[in-house]
Amino acid sequence: MNEALLGDLTGWQVVLLALAALWAGAVNAVVGSGTLITFPTLVAMGVPPVSATMSNAVGLVAGGVSGTWGYRRELRGQGARAARLIPMSVLGALLGSFLLLHLPASAFETVVPVLVVLAIVLVLLQPRLQAATRRRLERKVAAGATPGAPGTLDSPSAPPAGGRGAQVLLLVLTFVIGVYGGYFTAAQGVLLVGAFGAVLVESLQRINAMKNLLSLVVNVVAAVSYTLVGFDRVLWEAVLVIAVGSLLGGLLGAAVGRRLPPVVLRATIVVLGLVALVFLVLP
Repeated sequence: MNEALLGDLTGWQVVLLALAALWAGAVNAVVGSGTLITFPTLVAMGVPPVSATMSNAVGLVAGGVSGTWGYRRELRGQGARAARLIPMSVLGALLGSFLLLHLPASAFETVVPVLVVLAIVLVLLQPRLQAATRRRLERKVAAGATPGAPGTLDSPSAPPAGGRGAQVLLLVLTFVIGVYGGYFTAAQGVLLVGAFGAVLVESLQRINAMKNLLSLVVNVVAAVSYTLVGFDRVLWEAVLVIAVGSLLGGLLGAAVGRRLPPVVLRATIVVLGLVALVFLVLP
């Protein structure tokens, strides 16, 4: 890597990274997978994959805060659920961060291309995942649930369908996705929406709000871990640029993101994800 980059971002790099962070913050608030915008941008600038992941995770915390705040109305009535799931996200993120910091860099460089491909596939499949989730929820409601009753789409705190087994499954899935997010944050939002949609009798907007909250928790835990253990491997100038850009992007995404054509968001993520693969795979 070009060591000068660690202490001196050029003007065009700051502009490019700020625009990428703005878009990533908006994408994270609405779709998830904003990491596939900022991560390849950092890699394209010559930042090693591990440092890029660490710097990106720290910087995107600000965007997670603004995106979660933008969906605060959809979070109302989910306090009990959040109290159960947040500890699982914390534990998972701690394990994922530990793996990133202690596994050899060569292992990360081998695994990350696979994770990027997985994230791209999940982004491409997201419309089908959401459509399947919506049909499943509508069938459950049509089967005889009373609107507004516990366990329906209109309930302020619909529980997992299927009783205690579903509740345990929800906790396990949250932990596993937290491990993934602590190691590599891309598409953890898509994973959360897909997993929660399969277990919860809940509207997609409220699931998305919980996704934003748990993704923020994972990013905060990962960012603190990276700062405490790998301070010298974080590109702090990049963190500042990403933080400012993603903070504004999160607000923008929460406010108007639902009006943006999803195909445009997905196309951008896929293209930049492919760029990341090129820089990761080529010597």
